[in-house]
Amino acid sequence: MDFQDSKAGKALSARLDHRNPLVFDTHELGRRPGALQRLTREIEAPGPPSPFGIEGVIGVPQGAPVQLEIRLESVMEGVLVTGTARASAEGECVRCLEPLELELDADFQEMFSYPDADDRGRTAEPADDAEEDESRLFLEDGMFDLEPVLRDAVVLALPMQPVCQDDCPGLCSQCGVRLADDPDHHHDAVDIRWAALQGLAGTIQDGEKDEMSGAGEAGVDEKQEK
Repeated sequence: MDFQDSKAGKALSARLDHRNPLVFDTHELGRRPGALQRLTREIEAPGPPSPFGIEGVIGVPQGAPVQLEIRLESVMEGVLVTGTARASAEGECVRCLEPLELELDADFQEMFSYPDADDRGRTAEPADDAEEDESRLFLEDGMFDLEPVLRDAVVLALPMQPVCQDDCPGLCSQCGVRLADDPDHHHDAVDIRWAALQGLAGTIQDGEKDEMSGAGEAGVDEKQEK
């Protein structure tokens, strides 16, 4: 390895901080294919700008505990990471807008390749393109950051349209009342075809009242003159 390669390797490893609870060290596996390591860890869900969830809909609140069960397996190309994340997600029902909470189990699996994987364990094919290389995740000085993998797994495990209960009736479209709180709630329906006639009838009735009122006042005036 020349000076430039060494410098690049140090730059890569500098990105990862072993004190970060979502950074894992694979040195104990020793690049021995078949070696296994099982880990359990509790972390706090990170917050903005990349929260664990669907922003404005549902997600794991910042600082909430997330239980991780992880298996590290050494293979020829790198380290295969398999695991489950368990946490409580909070959000809002899309039908009635009430707050809700659900227990979340998010499974994930990801390969973190050795930087020299093509030279050691994988034959580069002519069909391999730049897009495939960009999608691969690599170990950096024997470490990897699980956060992006975990975030994707949590988002995929969450409902896109969360509801407080499967049969939630939602809100009244006319007045906004929560229908689950008032199952008998309803509004008298008016046939749109008769709405104009009802308005006309109301206008006529108001006119007749005005005429009667005017006639009554005229009669009173006549009596007063006599």
